[in-house]
Amino acid sequence: MWKDTYMKGLIKGKSDPYGVLRIGNQVFQSKVIKENLNPKWNEVYEALIYEHPGEMLEIELFDEDTDKDDFLGSLMIDLEEVEKEKVVDEWFTLDDATSGKLHLKLEWLSPKSTTENLDKVLASIKADKDQADDGLSAALLVLYLDSARNLPNNPLEINQDGMKKSAVDKAKKSGKKIGSTPNPFVLFSLGHNVQESKVKYKTIEPVWEQTFTFFVHNPKRQDLEVEVKDEYHQSSMGNLKIPLSQLLTSENMTINQRFQLNNSGPNSTLKMKVALRILYVDRPVRSPDEQYTSQVKRPSIFKGKNPPTPAPSPSAPDAQKPPPTPKVEANRKTENGEKESPPSASPQRPTELNKSSSSLSGSSFTYSPSHVSIKEPTPSIASDISLPIATQELRQRLRQLQNGTSLGQSPLGQIQLTLRYTSHRNKLVVVVHSCRNLIAFSEDGSDPYVRLYLLPDKRRSGRRKTHVLKKTLNPVYDLKFEFNVTLPELQRRTLDVAVKNSGGFLSRDKGLLGKLLLDLNSEEIAKGWTQW
Repeated sequence: MWKDTYMKGLIKGKSDPYGVLRIGNQVFQSKVIKENLNPKWNEVYEALIYEHPGEMLEIELFDEDTDKDDFLGSLMIDLEEVEKEKVVDEWFTLDDATSGKLHLKLEWLSPKSTTENLDKVLASIKADKDQADDGLSAALLVLYLDSARNLPNNPLEINQDGMKKSAVDKAKKSGKKIGSTPNPFVLFSLGHNVQESKVKYKTIEPVWEQTFTFFVHNPKRQDLEVEVKDEYHQSSMGNLKIPLSQLLTSENMTINQRFQLNNSGPNSTLKMKVALRILYVDRPVRSPDEQYTSQVKRPSIFKGKNPPTPAPSPSAPDAQKPPPTPKVEANRKTENGEKESPPSASPQRPTELNKSSSSLSGSSFTYSPSHVSIKEPTPSIASDISLPIATQELRQRLRQLQNGTSLGQSPLGQIQLTLRYTSHRNKLVVVVHSCRNLIAFSEDGSDPYVRLYLLPDKRRSGRRKTHVLKKTLNPVYDLKFEFNVTLPELQRRTLDVAVKNSGGFLSRDKGLLGKLLLDLNSEEIAKGWTQW
């Protein structure tokens, strides 16, 4: 669509389009193509998909303007369908736009634990010719950092003499005790990607139990560099280097052992499990005359609503620079969740990518919180419903919940939400994805919808609602809602989420199926997360 006009609207102009892509909490932004209604970006992005059932690729196009960027259309791509197709290469008609199509090529890369297809993959991304350590990825490195043993109690003493004197002097000047117990953390470096573990305080035998993930351009010649550092004295406690070629020859391309640290104590070790997986496209086998139409496109989440407010463009007058992207060090830094927490990538908006068509947007990854602070446990639903006229299943589930025996962890069902806060727009974004295993109010199921309040505001104007889906216990909405709120104010607010049945089987709360209250004062809200 054209959005720019001249002579007070008498002359139609063009647009300066750019795209914003979201997969879960990973955010990518394309470069701006000036004055063009048929832009060609030729940009490639890579993203990790952890829980793809229900996961979407959301794309919004905007026209960059000096004041407020105009909305040009959107797309929702079902990644479960992309996984089935493996390769999708087609034109998609934009939703919420009077005109316009977007050409996408999507490839679903499967992690393989053998080197069978490595040379083919390296050739396809030209990693066998160029010597750089960045570009598209041939492999994925997954690292589980368990613990360390026998770290030096005084890390300053293990450095070379020249380093020792300067480090001691530095410690003396800052007033820090030279012999104090260290606060160790681990720094991982692979190419330009640097990630950092949590700090463990006052211990020489720290236990981290954290997972890290790295994209690998060429595992034949790249090394993983590991350094244990003392956060208190800002000094090294030992290091080691793992050539990824060593993993290529290991059983199942995995090494699980205690690694001896260099430049450390005589018995200082780091326990890690490191696995390499080759990223390969298993292209589906089809006969030449087989016709198919991919079903990857989903209805836009903005259908029937006002177009969204765009993110400020890179050349907005109040910025005069690209969107806020941390420096490389911060860009690659990762704070990881606890062991076995479901992972999702941290939001990031890369700067403009003035590279070739094989260029890859920078990506940093973190993991979603191992738990979300939920005020008021779900048993409180018992006080919100009129039990005598509830169905037998509702009585049974509530009885199980109150007795401590339940149908698994979620006897009333679950809801999948994405929450993220955009500081440049002062908005809380809530995506209501879907519900599962809800209570049935009849033989045909329930007629659920989701209602949101940002407490303490319970005014009608502050309410957000999905549409009603009939006769289902597993509704899929994929609807996005926004609340205008500043970050300091958000940290004092609570998100009230209720799943209701529109059939009116329960009198007091119009058929309450379940509810939860989410605290919004945690650090994770700025990074964003998707969670059941």
